[in-house]
Amino acid sequence: MNLETISLLRFEWILIAIIFILLVMKLMDADKNTKSMLTVVNGLLLINFLAGLLPMAEGSAFSDFFRTSQLIVLEKNILNFGLLLISFSGARYLYSIKNQLEFYILMLTSVVGMFFMISSGHVLMLYLGLEMSSIPVAALANYNRSLRNSSEAGLKMIFSSAFSSGILLFGISLLYGATGSLSFSAISMSIQPGALSLLAFAFILGGFAFKMSVVPFHLWTADVYEGAPVQVTNFLSVISKGSVIFVIITVLYKLFGNMHAEWQLVLSVLAILTMTIGNLFTMRQTNIKRLLAFSSVTQVGFVLVGIAGASKVANASVVYFVLIYMLSNIAAFGVIGAISESTGKENLDAFKGLYKSNPMLALTMALSFFSLAGIPPTAGFFGKLFLLAAGFGQGLYVVLAVAAINLVISLYNYLRVVKTMFMDQAEVALPNVKSNAPLTVALVICVAGLLLVGFYSPIFNFISSFSYGM
Repeated sequence: MNLETISLLRFEWILIAIIFILLVMKLMDADKNTKSMLTVVNGLLLINFLAGLLPMAEGSAFSDFFRTSQLIVLEKNILNFGLLLISFSGARYLYSIKNQLEFYILMLTSVVGMFFMISSGHVLMLYLGLEMSSIPVAALANYNRSLRNSSEAGLKMIFSSAFSSGILLFGISLLYGATGSLSFSAISMSIQPGALSLLAFAFILGGFAFKMSVVPFHLWTADVYEGAPVQVTNFLSVISKGSVIFVIITVLYKLFGNMHAEWQLVLSVLAILTMTIGNLFTMRQTNIKRLLAFSSVTQVGFVLVGIAGASKVANASVVYFVLIYMLSNIAAFGVIGAISESTGKENLDAFKGLYKSNPMLALTMALSFFSLAGIPPTAGFFGKLFLLAAGFGQGLYVVLAVAAINLVISLYNYLRVVKTMFMDQAEVALPNVKSNAPLTVALVICVAGLLLVGFYSPIFNFISSFSYGM
């Protein structure tokens, strides 16, 4: 392995080095002093994020199994940024549990798998990366082993991951039968619409649909989100889902580019179902984590509209939206985690009168929900606008009409929570929740990002300069 190859894998090497350092720290019993240990870990994650911002060349390695580009570097930087914010926002929870180092090792191992998946230039590398990213998440979902619903979440995560992997693997075998190769470049040139190719596409899309919580493959989402610790739910909804969204663009645009007409129709139908059913289920939820679980299903429906746009603008709009969604969700889950740790409750009733007892937390939560709903002038408004504009460019007028209706329903779902915080009276007043310094930093960054990303147009132009279309 020469120096050029090593430099192309810079993101992966740094994360592997951090995992190795954490293992050494575990052997040295560094977790006996929790506060010092978490400070060191957050420092390492900050270095990891800053190192990702350094200039990096494009290229490929291992016979094109691994590749990188400026867009891939940007996507990894977004995930690194989210990882750092989740670590900050989950400080209160991490102080209270044992085996914190194992928690980080599992999380970072999953991210290494995501990075290999995003950089894959071969279907086998894609599959291995997907598996490497999924298995640690199942262990994380079961991290509160003394709680029955946490064990249930871990079990459901394993079953759903195994089922989706089986579907994906069967689709890969059919794809090999249809094209005679598993290399991205060879498949993209040889694949043509046909019975075997369509069947391969259906199974591969089904495998990814599980990971993205696309209807009708979404049923695991709410139970796992509810049972897992808040920080794991945050990781699942932002980092795990964001990485799969980045990958599905590559799969559709590059592998199945010659079947554009076929998959655009399928994606349009799935977008309509996912937006609508996600919204309808959200209306019934009284648990805030389940509400955000079905909210994530709805948001994926909007992402599918953008992906179906199949253009450079569509690609940029999806990456841009993932960045905004990440800031919105980390802020929301940061507040939920703080309330949950203080009251032990995650029902909507626990948020009654939050504005009176904890005004800053309530305002942060409200801003993140406004962004998720797409209310101007938050960044979420521009994110949804660009996604729908990408669909408009392809003439998906029926999908856009359904999306418009769902935007209105989303308003009800998100404003219901805002009303609970600002207008409802709590039977027992909430205690004043004191945010620790890491959580405060994470929330301030998220709030600033939600206001800045929307107004500062060069961010979208920057993403667009690296993007590609059909």
